[in-house]
Amino acid sequence: MPVPDSRRTFLRLAAAAGGLLALLPGRNARAAARTYTNPVVPRNFPDPAVLLHQGTYYAFGTTGQGRTADGRIFSVLVSKDLVKWRDAGGALVPPPGSAGLDFWAPEVVLHEGTFYMYYSRGGGAIAATQGHRLHVATSQLPQGPYTEVAALDVPESKFTIDAHPFRDDDGQWYLFYARDFIDSDGGYFPGTGLAVDRLATMTRLAQQPRTVLRARHPWTIFEANRRMPLYDNQVFAQWHTLEGPFVRRHGGKYYCFYSGANFLTDRYGVDFCVADTVLGPYSEAGGGAGARVLHAVPGHVRGPGHHSHTLGPDGRTEYLVYHAWNPQMTERQLCIDKLAWTNEGPRCLGPTYAPQPLPG
Repeated sequence: MPVPDSRRTFLRLAAAAGGLLALLPGRNARAAARTYTNPVVPRNFPDPAVLLHQGTYYAFGTTGQGRTADGRIFSVLVSKDLVKWRDAGGALVPPPGSAGLDFWAPEVVLHEGTFYMYYSRGGGAIAATQGHRLHVATSQLPQGPYTEVAALDVPESKFTIDAHPFRDDDGQWYLFYARDFIDSDGGYFPGTGLAVDRLATMTRLAQQPRTVLRARHPWTIFEANRRMPLYDNQVFAQWHTLEGPFVRRHGGKYYCFYSGANFLTDRYGVDFCVADTVLGPYSEAGGGAGARVLHAVPGHVRGPGHHSHTLGPDGRTEYLVYHAWNPQMTERQLCIDKLAWTNEGPRCLGPTYAPQPLPG
């Protein structure tokens, strides 16, 4: 039978308001309770690294020169589902003589009952002479407190950041990191690139570093005509950046994910290279035009990157945990989205900014 005019009007209004379900508060509330919307932590939490331990997620974030309310370095958040997070204070007890220095990009792993935190510190008032250097701290609890136990020397590098410990299937640990290369040998651009070394122990590198990937494409430029006090005020016509490595073994191959370009721009995002062995050689697998795994969405998401990987509560679904700028570009906030393995390689199903199904 014909639909009355009043009924047609009602349906049009309901559709305009988001559909009939929007008119059913109980149903709509239940649907909303089964979703999340990025950012899952709407406050500053840069360079997030997630550790899953005994069913609990621990997220560690950069504090720079800042301190948490308990006087420590690196913010810690705790969650059971990757969406609802609570503050767990700070992680690292400030090392002696470190006042005024920057502390960046912590990442934590468990080995033989001890938690190891890898990070860089340096910069601050002595940036022109000291740069950044990798360090490691230990704790008996995942959330800390951590105490610094060693510096990790990287040969011929004045600026080394973003340490990522990776355990291969045979139990051997490796440390991936980002470091400066100031030459242009082989047609590469000067700038920050990626390297790896075997960990002789959890607190000492084997001193056999290998280059993983250097910049050779325009999209990764950080700044043109960049003056570098660390290198005798030399000016580099093009300074490029690859940073934030994270390694995942999949299908018998080693995928080294990384963030590229200037973190303030809409070019910044996550790409990858791949190898048959953990030490390489690594190939870009058809890359070069831009960030393929995770990239900006104009008008919605800017600067997504410096991520880590984790499994969702179902123990199967892979998630990227990353930061992205708020609209005012005053905070890099914590976000999560699924990772998919496609015929073209790994791709993040995001970045999303609308409601998504809850993990698991």
